Amino acid sequence: MNNYITYNIDQNGICFLQINRPPVYVNYDSVGTVEFLFDQDTREFYFMEMNTRIQVEHPVTEVLTGVDLIAEQIKISQGQKLKIKQSDININGHAIECRINAGDPYRSLPSSGKINYYYRPGGAGIRVDDFIYTGYTVLPFYDSMLSKVIAYSTTRDEAINKMKRALDEIVIEGISTNKSLHQEIICDDDFRGNNYSTNFLQNKIK
Repeated sequence: MNNYITYNIDQNGICFLQINRPPVYVNYDSVGTVEFLFDQDTREFYFMEMNTRIQVEHPVTEVLTGVDLIAEQIKISQGQKLKIKQSDININGHAIECRINAGDPYRSLPSSGKINYYYRPGGAGIRVDDFIYTGYTVLPFYDSMLSKVIAYSTTRDEAINKMKRALDEIVIEGISTNKSLHQEIICDDDFRGNNYSTNFLQNKIK
């Protein structure tokens, strides 16, 4: 591990990665996401990619740090200086995000049409980013994501339990979604025990 990357693994096995230098070598000045794979055996990081844009998972970072990444991105684009330092960032608690997509995940089939009824989940520790509503027509031409459900709490187990409740609450009638797959994963013993790999989903939908 070089001096540019440090990490900490908490009691639940969750790895928090910190890049100690911004990507100044590419003259990049905006919000971006650097992705790595972590080998639990060698405890080494392997660089995957850098996305020069906001990520779909940005609400997870926002609820854990209290920083509105979109607002900061807009300020930077207007020429304002970033007022937040790395030392100001504190990660508090745990968060999990489920993307609710139109389609049948078990048969890999798309789904479009009119949403006859939509009920948005809520409550303490639940955030929902969406654009759909009862009567909305899902078109087949665009990305299939309909909603992002984010659950957050002080511990991973509590965040998972809140997500389970939110998934039980959400109702989308008229089209097929991947809600049931999320419910299956969130109740899986290996997932809850933090014992899974990149093959987890492939094995789940066989």
